[in-house]
Amino acid sequence: MLRYKVYFDNRVITLSPEPDRVQKYALFHKYGTREELFAQISEFAVNIDIPSLNIYSTDINNLWKVFSSWFTVIEAAGGLVGHPSGKYLFIMRYGRWDLPKGHIEEGETPEQCALREVTEECNIRGHTIIGTLPPSYHTYLFDGRPYMKKTWWFRMSYSGEMITEPQAEEGITHAEWLEPGEIARIKDNTFQSLLDLLNYTLRVR
Repeated sequence: MLRYKVYFDNRVITLSPEPDRVQKYALFHKYGTREELFAQISEFAVNIDIPSLNIYSTDINNLWKVFSSWFTVIEAAGGLVGHPSGKYLFIMRYGRWDLPKGHIEEGETPEQCALREVTEECNIRGHTIIGTLPPSYHTYLFDGRPYMKKTWWFRMSYSGEMITEPQAEEGITHAEWLEPGEIARIKDNTFQSLLDLLNYTLRVR
């Protein structure tokens, strides 16, 4: 079932073509009008007592188009870098575990951006893209305006030295190569959207 998960920090709005009864949501809402949808988004954004909301419509593509129009949409790209040792590269950015990523520059493809950001943020070279991963979406306010960032994710392979000297000027204080069994220890200090990506890719629970 096609669906979109949009994070407001660690709270989530899920858009789906029918009620998503598999998951446990605090609220369900059937899409009716643009104005009603915008009121729902606005209420969810400010009411942190609502942990999750499922908005559904049989025309999921139109729902997504209207939902996205409430935000200024920007795009970024990043990578999950794997090593022949079986370990994966993680960074600590502003006190939370993350994967290397950054904004797509003018004229760049998501793939080019992801490769560049991994090099810039983690000081490694020679990594290659070996597959695509589901994009993630999260929202934030800047100068009082709502933004939604779409991050394109790619699975990457790297066989060089496991360097742990990240780009400090980007707020990255630490880099570490972790085996899948070690990733569970970072889940209490990362983003739910990242955990979704890891669960999908590495089956980390």
